Amino acid sequence: MSFIRTVWDLPRSITGDGVRKTLNEAKKLIPELQIEEVPTGTIAYDWEIPKEWVFRSAQILDDKNNVIVDSRNSNLHVVSYSVPVNEILSLEELQLKLHSDPSLPNAIPYRTSYYKSDWGFCVTQKTRDSLRSGNYRVVIDADFIQGSMTMGSIFIPGKVESEILFTTYICHPSLANNELSGPAIALGIANYLRSLEPYYSYRVLLVPETIGSIYYLSRNFDSLKRNLIAGYVLTCLGDEKSWNYLPSRTGITISDKIAKRVLFKQNIAFNSNSFLSRGSDERQYCSPNIDLPVCSVMRSRYGTYKEYHTSLDNLDFISKKGLSESLFFYTELIKEFESNRIPKATTFGEPMFSKRQLRSNLGGGNLSNNEMLISNVMAYADGNNDTTEMAELFDVSKKDLSDVIKNLIDNDLIQYR
Repeated sequence: MSFIRTVWDLPRSITGDGVRKTLNEAKKLIPELQIEEVPTGTIAYDWEIPKEWVFRSAQILDDKNNVIVDSRNSNLHVVSYSVPVNEILSLEELQLKLHSDPSLPNAIPYRTSYYKSDWGFCVTQKTRDSLRSGNYRVVIDADFIQGSMTMGSIFIPGKVESEILFTTYICHPSLANNELSGPAIALGIANYLRSLEPYYSYRVLLVPETIGSIYYLSRNFDSLKRNLIAGYVLTCLGDEKSWNYLPSRTGITISDKIAKRVLFKQNIAFNSNSFLSRGSDERQYCSPNIDLPVCSVMRSRYGTYKEYHTSLDNLDFISKKGLSESLFFYTELIKEFESNRIPKATTFGEPMFSKRQLRSNLGGGNLSNNEMLISNVMAYADGNNDTTEMAELFDVSKKDLSDVIKNLIDNDLIQYR
């Protein structure tokens, strides 16, 4: 909560000092955080890093020079990436550049225009309804420069290169649950991992949503495809309402299985969503031709609670209890990974067990229990089933399963991911 309060007023967007200052505050908590600047114009798949938005202030003043709207009162008042403007408009002209939500008369909505030159103001419906005929001066003090997009990453090496990813975004201004709960939990996870000597390697990303993850994928896809065994998007983790699980595109990855297992172990009632309800960076990690095992467990799912993308998603909407429960869930999820292994067969087709003395040379009879277990382990060692799942499926103890797997490893038929 202290971190969230510290960075609350910073004017974050997909580029700019708001993001830099947020990451610099994060680095004070986790010195291992590496901050990267990606220059304007850098190509990332079908995208290009835009010019850096240098935003200073925005106001609407009436014809008596009274300030009606001021970005110093809320970063949400200006449409993100608005071009500079200093004009006098009639009320009719001004209305065309205002955004409000009639269903939430006291809320300021959040709007962006990243990739089209435009400008606008976001106001409460109450403020909009109070405007009277006359002229208004609109001032947006901003520039666009050949700058960079800023992103952060933390890597905690394990005993193996196999990697688990936690990714979150840092591009929304003054939104608590939808924005800052994710980075706060990400830093909590990183701090927890620093106290371990993990078996798996872990990576924590803090990037601008969409374009940040697309850039990261464009530069690291080969290593992710080779090493990533599971990943989670951290978002909407600060409130105390219902829990939500959003699967990967296939819904059957090790990420999905472990997430649901931990939810059930903790007796958490949760809504199971379809991937058709996706709305964050799982869109990128699970997209065709990328197809990485990434899903999400969150509290109130983005887009479903009335405070979402408005000024009502504020510091009062989240709580220490909500954040603590979310962090506890993810630390338990890490423990679940660390207490399991994920076997993967090294052969194509069923191996010849008999030449390794793993099966009798005499055919035609029934397999012994041990021979059947060896066969079953090989059949399910596809790199997407862990030892807990196998033990439950085969109805054997984890010790008996472990003994068989060790034997198969010694015979070069299986390796752990």
